[in-house]
Amino acid sequence: MTRSIGKRIAKKREEKGWSRYKLAKESGVSTSYIRPIEEDRHSPSLDVLIKISTVLDVSIDYLVEESKVTITESGGNL
Repeated sequence: MTRSIGKRIAKKREEKGWSRYKLAKESGVSTSYIRPIEEDRHSPSLDVLIKISTVLDVSIDYLVEESKVTITESGGNL
């Protein structure tokens, strides 16, 4: 089964025992932006992926592996 970027982020966040608020605080990405990413309602920008992957201690490759989601060059609410 293919797991989306959002589901991979949520899985790693939960493995760390973090809330969405904690992930937002650690990554510098707003909480209101984290939820739609995890729920696959929004595609994260490359900047956001870098921030999230860094604090979750995973590679961007892990987050986007087998994903069909389009990564935007910029945009969204940080």
